Amino acid sequence: MDNVYSAREPGRAEIDSLEGPAVVEFGATWCGYCRVAQPLIASAFSGFPLVRHIKIEDGKARRLGRSFGVKLWPTLIFLNHGKEVTRLVRPTDAGAINSALGSITGPCNAP
Repeated sequence: MDNVYSAREPGRAEIDSLEGPAVVEFGATWCGYCRVAQPLIASAFSGFPLVRHIKIEDGKARRLGRSFGVKLWPTLIFLNHGKEVTRLVRPTDAGAINSALGSITGPCNAP
């Protein structure tokens, strides 16, 4: 699990070409909702060490977040082989994150 929002914004093609399960998290370090969600996200990810976690600093004029239609933070996009399976916006419990992680990890990708 990544702990820092990256200022480097990958292109949409890079995200779409990811192999296996991955989560792209959009947010900002100063966002109160993002800070509250971090322990929940960390707890859920502890059971899924093989899932790639990409934290992207989002904001005005940031193309990747707009390409996913992100409007609120944090938004977690759950992908399998570059395709969106589900998303969570402002998650409030680790169980929902756990369930979403389970939706992108099949028998081949399970830890």
